[in-house]
Amino acid sequence: MQPLHLRAIGLVSAAALLTIGPALAGCSSNSTAPSPPASTPGNSPATSSSPPANSSEPTSGAAAISAIEANWTKFFNAKTPTPQRIALLENGQKFAPVIEAQAGSTLARLATAKVTHVTLTGTSQASVTYSILVGGKTGLGGQPGVAVYQDGVWKVGDTSFCGLLKLENGNSTKHLFAGCKGLV
Repeated sequence: MQPLHLRAIGLVSAAALLTIGPALAGCSSNSTAPSPPASTPGNSPATSSSPPANSSEPTSGAAAISAIEANWTKFFNAKTPTPQRIALLENGQKFAPVIEAQAGSTLARLATAKVTHVTLTGTSQASVTYSILVGGKTGLGGQPGVAVYQDGVWKVGDTSFCGLLKLENGNSTKHLFAGCKGLV
């Protein structure tokens, strides 16, 4: 068994795998977002994070909890196409440069999330407990998060995403992605 301080380093590394290790490397000290990749035919950035008007997810009961679990898992799965991941994050377009930058990371491709508990706290918000898995093994367990109902879809709350970015940033808000200012 690893000493506690080595396990803690591993947990922070797991968060880095999932969040923005490669993206932060491109951030300057003035906390501006990295530039999104140039568009090429077949590789244009998402233009909308809203689902089609006729697709609304339930806001209560077991069906809402299932939608939250499914969307949370999709968001944290590197196999989910980047435009869909952007659409599954609250105010996702604001974070598109970060999500696009992490999409190519080999380490991020190994990470997934597993939701272990959801509690609906209203018709537009839920608390989520989840773990980050790296290669199928828990790297960061029992994390608190928030899901929000936005545009007819249950999304990963931007405060949860920014919380992971802050953790990856040594639990500091200095040099944190500008879109997270005021959220963590």
